[in-house]
Amino acid sequence: MHPALRAFSALAIVLLQGCVALPSLDGRTPSARLHDTADTRLGRSIAPIAQAHPGLSGVVPLISGRDAFAARVRLAEVAERSLDVQYYLWRQDLSGTLLFDALRRAAERGVRVRLLVDDNNTGGVDGTLAALDAQPNIEVRLFNPFATRQWRALGFVLDFARLNRRMHNKSFTADNQATVIGGRNVGDEYFGASEDVLFVDLDVLAIGPVVDDVSQDFDRYWASASSYPARRLLAPAAPEDIATLAAAAATVRHEPAGVAYLQSIDESPFMRRLLARSLEFEWTQVHLVSDDPAKGLGLASNDELMWSRLKRVMKRPTRDLELVSPYFVPGAQGVEFFGGMARRGVKLNVLTNSFEATDVSAVHAGYAKRRRALLEAGVGLFEMKRDGSASGAGEERSLYAGSGSSAASLHAKTFSVDGAHVFIGSFNFDPRSARLNTEMAFVIDSPALARSIADIFAGHVRDRAYEVQLAADGSLRWVEHVDGKPVVHDQEPGMTFWKRLGVSLLSLLPIDWLL
Repeated sequence: MHPALRAFSALAIVLLQGCVALPSLDGRTPSARLHDTADTRLGRSIAPIAQAHPGLSGVVPLISGRDAFAARVRLAEVAERSLDVQYYLWRQDLSGTLLFDALRRAAERGVRVRLLVDDNNTGGVDGTLAALDAQPNIEVRLFNPFATRQWRALGFVLDFARLNRRMHNKSFTADNQATVIGGRNVGDEYFGASEDVLFVDLDVLAIGPVVDDVSQDFDRYWASASSYPARRLLAPAAPEDIATLAAAAATVRHEPAGVAYLQSIDESPFMRRLLARSLEFEWTQVHLVSDDPAKGLGLASNDELMWSRLKRVMKRPTRDLELVSPYFVPGAQGVEFFGGMARRGVKLNVLTNSFEATDVSAVHAGYAKRRRALLEAGVGLFEMKRDGSASGAGEERSLYAGSGSSAASLHAKTFSVDGAHVFIGSFNFDPRSARLNTEMAFVIDSPALARSIADIFAGHVRDRAYEVQLAADGSLRWVEHVDGKPVVHDQEPGMTFWKRLGVSLLSLLPIDWLL
């Protein structure tokens, strides 16, 4: 090698190594959940009904994206002591800007705000996070951060083993009294505010003993070795950046789209019941299951993974399993697992995204190559359509109701077991959720919720999804119902020749462990 080229290479290696060095965690400010919150507005409201149900937690499913947004904003508005907020993705769009501002306004009232965000999707949001972190009473931390802010692709190249592991958890907890957990990130597509693709998703608003479990879990992540104070990584916020936060929210509130969206929130039956304290909670046993945050560094043992914890609190299906997962990549082991249940007489149905509705083609390839084996094992497969009947402008899609006018993609992660127990959370049935990302969920003892999931397959799925079937000659076919009549497709809907070729090629790659 030429001496000049060798010297340049050596310099490049030194510079690149410097780029990926993370700051020290020494001196990181410790903090923990607050216990003395019974005298808060939330505490005083919840105590009378909680005392009537000792040892049980109250849950309300948040089916509508707008209800899910309203619940979060309202919790931020009534919080008096603390807000603990943890998300994988936070967009700086209409809903994301309003929620950022809700945290800012809470901090101005003296509420302690702890915001933990996975760093994988924070590109372009550094300035806002730095401005929030500069506010009194707010601390922002980044999970598994990129040391270099501008050259993230370089970070993946040099530190792939760590940066490939992400925090997929989602929780929003006020005063250690009420919490929202589930599948939704923060963004317009999750909260019914998008005119493009809407994600069909599911969250749970909970009160009672399980809230403290969520707060304890947040503390584990907040204090973990993957949680870095934002100010040690981000450029300091300028005074004008801090002022911009409030101005951005004010602009959103006065734009036509923002006015219409907020009006729909104010007029929703859910918000009226919430403000009137007339929400009907189901009181039952609720278990939090989550990964040890050490999974973010590849240091968690199998016993500390959420899947292992789930098996300890949820009984094995004996009669039926109804599963909803946007990214369903069972792998060979998963096919054997589900096939074994089917052979024991368990009825299994799976609802996942069709190719036309998915947002990750590689994931669809990982699923598609297992379809025939799953059907042969006795698993029912349903693939959600991207387009449904337009029911009118501004209407939403949900798992349980009719379609709106926007295209939809399934994002909910839920399943029911034997008509009695329900899982709702962030966990996808794929290798990434099982082995790479951290996840969290509730296991709820609720025949009513279990019946609602069964109803998806018994009713709505006929109009919202293709049923994948094995034809007599062993080929696959997709059956949809149009105006109550079955329409059979011999080729996968939404596929062209080139798309089929692309998915086939992706399915040959040994990348299932990444999906």
